[in-house]
Amino acid sequence: MVAPDDAGAQMEDVVRTRVYLSDADDVLAVSKAHGRIFSEIKPVNTLLEISKLIGNYRVEIEAEAVLR
Repeated sequence: MVAPDDAGAQMEDVVRTRVYLSDADDVLAVSKAHGRIFSEIKPVNTLLEISKLIGNYRVEIEAEAVLR
């Protein structure tokens, strides 16, 4: 996993996120957390339910940033 600052980016540079959930029952909690982190930035977001994540994880979030 690479954090935005490891690649020379800041959270404000995030333009898109993709959230993968293995259990749709987690959507409210994950959406609230995503909203707290990205409330000022408001990146484009895709939310998907999938059958399973590797390692029994329940949530995976991808973030794309554009360096200006």
